[in-house]
Amino acid sequence: MANIRKRGDRWQVQIRRKHAPNLSRSFIKRADAEVWGREMEVEADRHCLKHDPRELDRITLGELVSRYRDEICVSKKSRDVEFTLLNAFLRHRLAKLPLSQVTTFEFAKYRDERLKCVSASGLNRELSPLQHMFEIARSEWGLPLQDNPVKGMRKPQNNVPRSRRLRGEEYERLLSAAERRRVGYLKPIIILAVETAMRRGELLGARRRDLGEGMRTLYIPDTKTGVPRTIPLSELARSQLAGIDKLSDEQRLFDVSSNAFKLAWRRTVDVAELVDLHFHDLRHEAISRLFEKGLSMPEIASISGHRDFRMLARYAHVSAPVRIS
Repeated sequence: MANIRKRGDRWQVQIRRKHAPNLSRSFIKRADAEVWGREMEVEADRHCLKHDPRELDRITLGELVSRYRDEICVSKKSRDVEFTLLNAFLRHRLAKLPLSQVTTFEFAKYRDERLKCVSASGLNRELSPLQHMFEIARSEWGLPLQDNPVKGMRKPQNNVPRSRRLRGEEYERLLSAAERRRVGYLKPIIILAVETAMRRGELLGARRRDLGEGMRTLYIPDTKTGVPRTIPLSELARSQLAGIDKLSDEQRLFDVSSNAFKLAWRRTVDVAELVDLHFHDLRHEAISRLFEKGLSMPEIASISGHRDFRMLARYAHVSAPVRIS
């Protein structure tokens, strides 16, 4: 019940509720103080019922991560990556803690522990969905979280973007290794990556229906930026699609899973005895070659899918002048 008392020539109302902020106000008339006190008590009771902090004792961080994975990640373009990251996090000791014990301090310890195993950029990729998860939990799921324990933590500075290009005879060694391993899809995908600057996911997701007339173009409906694009296919790129007429419109050009391809790529790089070569480096190589051919920034962006010329400019480490238009 509201506490009402006379202080000087005014009536002061005080309302205290556990787990809710104290309320206080003064009135000239006692009747006004009583009315306000009753109204605020109702609001305070609603607040306490809606935001019972004991709920955080009953939910573990792992349960929250699982809900976020199953309800939110499924509609994201990055769902496959985030599924992998979140499933790995579920095996960490933090996942067993009730939300009432999850603090910025705990995540700071997690940060320092993980930085011994992964790069700064890798850690930030792990933390990104977790930070978003807490925002969703607070704003849409009604959990009485006082703050976002990930958002309030210092993040490591991302590593300098990679600028790895193929050197000397590395491309020939890579293609030779792919041939020796006799994995049918591997060599064509490598060549297409260098010819088109397509990302791994775009290549593995391409379907027969996406090819234009005469296989001169390839339409990419599902891109990282969310903006579809159509890219031209060189004669060499088209030659990698032999036997494509046997596929139905819905069939993918390369029938291989993401994990199977990653494994085949790593083994091929080892066979070729190449050091520190990632598949995404082929995209860097392809874009750099487009600059070397004299294409303008807008022309290259229409092929690569970059929407920010500043991001694209880091590929322009070539001797030829860069055309802006």
